[in-house]
Amino acid sequence: MPPELRAAVVQDAATSRVLMLAWMYDEALRLTRETGEAHFFSRSRGRLWRKGETSGNTLAVEELREDCDADAILLRVRPAGPVCHTGSLSCFAPWLWRRVAERAATRPEGSYVARLVDEGPAAAARKLGEEGLEAALAGVSESDERLVSEIADVWFHSYVLLSARGLDPAAVEDELARRAGGLGHSEA
Repeated sequence: MPPELRAAVVQDAATSRVLMLAWMYDEALRLTRETGEAHFFSRSRGRLWRKGETSGNTLAVEELREDCDADAILLRVRPAGPVCHTGSLSCFAPWLWRRVAERAATRPEGSYVARLVDEGPAAAARKLGEEGLEAALAGVSESDERLVSEIADVWFHSYVLLSARGLDPAAVEDELARRAGGLGHSEA
């Protein structure tokens, strides 16, 4: 392992979303500064690598800051595509999204997610509509436990529909943040 690995927190310069945690050492830091693209040390590969060298999902560095002890680095970047190896925009995606995205990508036999995604967005949308109606009805006349169960179904099927459409839940988060920042919005 190279000497003095430092944690590198990677943040989207446009949204401030934390995208990933990686490791850097002096050579990675030098190459990042020289090229304007993020370079890291891969502990699993045991070598220096440029983010996106195989996927094309590079990170253009807009700002690089070291912390007060110079033992951690913050990179504010413009990502060119998903950052996580799973295909998610962030390595810090919700666990449920990671599971749905993994099943949609690998299509294991017998997987409910794989079946719905294979049937297409219309099938996933119909199932979400059914679950939404069940949640609404549970909210009026059923127990708290039943409502929680139905809301869980809505959240799950929302992720399946996003996956079937090739979207990431981060787009929904961005829309909600946009609405919360806007004047006169009653949704937030």
